[in-house]
Amino acid sequence: MNNEALIRLGFFFGILLLMGAWEALAPRRILDVPRNLRWTGNLGIVFLNSLAARFLFPLMPVSLAFLAQERGWGLLNLLYLPDWLTFCTAFVLMDMAIYGQHVAFHAVPIFWRVHRMHHADTGYDVTTGLRFHPIEIFLSLAIKLAVVAAIGPPPVAVLVFEVVLNATSMFNHGNVRIPLPVDQVLRLLVVTPDMHRVHHSEIRKETDSNYGFNLPWWDRLFGTYRAQPEKGHEEMTIGLDKFRDPRMLRLHWLLAIPFLRSSSH
Repeated sequence: MNNEALIRLGFFFGILLLMGAWEALAPRRILDVPRNLRWTGNLGIVFLNSLAARFLFPLMPVSLAFLAQERGWGLLNLLYLPDWLTFCTAFVLMDMAIYGQHVAFHAVPIFWRVHRMHHADTGYDVTTGLRFHPIEIFLSLAIKLAVVAAIGPPPVAVLVFEVVLNATSMFNHGNVRIPLPVDQVLRLLVVTPDMHRVHHSEIRKETDSNYGFNLPWWDRLFGTYRAQPEKGHEEMTIGLDKFRDPRMLRLHWLLAIPFLRSSSH
């Protein structure tokens, strides 16, 4: 646990390289915009977010989990459950909270203005899963801290959840081809690229579906699941019409998106 940052960094670069290689070998869609142009802005956002989060939020979720455990804060610190059940319960509750946050970021207009930077990407690959505005990162981190304080998860569960969430976000945004029979089995356990790609459609009813990042069950449970895009994965249009200008791929324009004139969601 003393090497939290190194653990997360190692998994981040490992999954990024693995998914990048998979996309090059077996792409699902042909991307119109060159990878180097999109990756410059998307990875620039990751760098800024990492610096800002560490500087402005020194009390990260794992640290707060230690504090909650020490002081007996949160639901799970009041219950006497086996360690494995506490771990699993914490993981599932944190994932449900992320699902609820994602739904709120689509439903509440002021949150959507921030979140739409993620949806403005007209391509769809591993870096899309990392492309979140710094304001959204801060809001998400604040929500995670509140959830950790409320449920009192074991610190190791928080670390594993953070690593898995980051990894699955890169995986389910991957421009990778998975055979349909394999995908149908996988999406019972984890959100697959074909499942989440529907969420990045320009069609509103598809954008407002498949909110899950990690566990796929919440969409089915709460009625937001959509199996496939109506135009098919090869023909569907990704992104938001308002932000198709190539200049929107540049870092300073990505940062400006929440402040540009609003358009209908």
